Amino acid sequence: MALSRIWSGFIIVAIVVAAIKCFFFGQSEIFSWMVVGKADDPTNLTKVNGIIETCWTSVELCLKLIGILALFMGFMSIAERAGGIRLLSRIVGPFFSKLFPEIPKGHPSMGHMIMNFSANLLGLDNAATPFGLKAMESLQELNPNKETASNSQLMFLCLHAAGLSLIPVSVIAIRASQNASDPTDIFIPCLIVTFVGTMAAMTIVSIKQKINLFQPVIVGWILSISAIIAMLVWYVTSLDASGIKSFSGMLSNGLILFVFFAIVLGGIYKKIDVFDAFIDGAKNGFETAVKIIPYLVGMLVAISMLRTSGTFDVVILGIKNVFAFLGADTRFVEALPTALIRPLSGGAARGMMVDTMTAYGADSFASKLSGIFQGASDTTFYVIAVYFGSVSIKNTRYAVGAMLLADLVGVCTAIGLAYLFFGSSL
Repeated sequence: MALSRIWSGFIIVAIVVAAIKCFFFGQSEIFSWMVVGKADDPTNLTKVNGIIETCWTSVELCLKLIGILALFMGFMSIAERAGGIRLLSRIVGPFFSKLFPEIPKGHPSMGHMIMNFSANLLGLDNAATPFGLKAMESLQELNPNKETASNSQLMFLCLHAAGLSLIPVSVIAIRASQNASDPTDIFIPCLIVTFVGTMAAMTIVSIKQKINLFQPVIVGWILSISAIIAMLVWYVTSLDASGIKSFSGMLSNGLILFVFFAIVLGGIYKKIDVFDAFIDGAKNGFETAVKIIPYLVGMLVAISMLRTSGTFDVVILGIKNVFAFLGADTRFVEALPTALIRPLSGGAARGMMVDTMTAYGADSFASKLSGIFQGASDTTFYVIAVYFGSVSIKNTRYAVGAMLLADLVGVCTAIGLAYLFFGSSL
């Protein structure tokens, strides 16, 4: 119900703002831009696709997902038949059994979730999505009310949306392409923000579900992860931009190949029909991609209407005026468009980040903060629409509120770290 109200609100607000601009400010073309506008049309001042183009984009995105989902779910099927998922479940069981008390010991969903979190950690978006959808599917098997999100699904999705990631490779690459003097200077702030956001998401959901986070097992795992992150920070800070890019590529892509190798080897060892298992899983990937098309179209169209109507511009101007009136430093406001649109669309947020760099310079405070915003969270509404849509969940309970609150914690942390790291030097 919450998602339905938010979606309706997006559409209503967008049309009202567009009507005000049309009838009171003389922007007579705004309705055309909202419906049939194209981002590459020089006469379209919004530089955003309208409703029709967005529908096509949504379907194209799902078509591209078909291949990725088929591939990874195919390998996941081999791993399940070979017992690899059960092995992962036993390894993470002591920790996950505390965070997910409703999941039976050794259930395959634990393995699916750890695969998703691992892919997210390494910035492997293409792998994280199919692993995450498989995790939602396996959690749905345990869900007594098939149309209402279970506690386990809420915890998983909030942790996933927090987007804990080790190295923001795409942000570093874009900053390098924009000739930033030190493209990697946002690495540590991004890592800290994603870690804080993940801890915030875990805490928020744990409070709602009355889970005690001070249990020795949970504390031990969190401290261990913190130690690994600290060692990675120590190592990566000794590398230059090209070194970080090379290290990240070798680590992430090498891990994918290693996983494929281990899965096939395990399947052969267990004497299963490896290719038949792959085909069964790949078919499931195709069906999942088709199933999420309506959810993706609905959400992306609403987001497109918000952007083309100029609603974001109104919000940003209002925030800037408030902080200027209070006499506060308003440099962070110039980067806020990236933070505000990040929960709605990763591609749009990336575009906002590039626009900020172009307008203020790659080494400006606003550009660095924009890069931290881009590298430090996931697309909340996209995640909700796709993941819950894949298992036909209609009642998402407090998922939206918990995710947005965790996003807010991340935004505030990012602003504070930007001033700490770059505030006095720029």
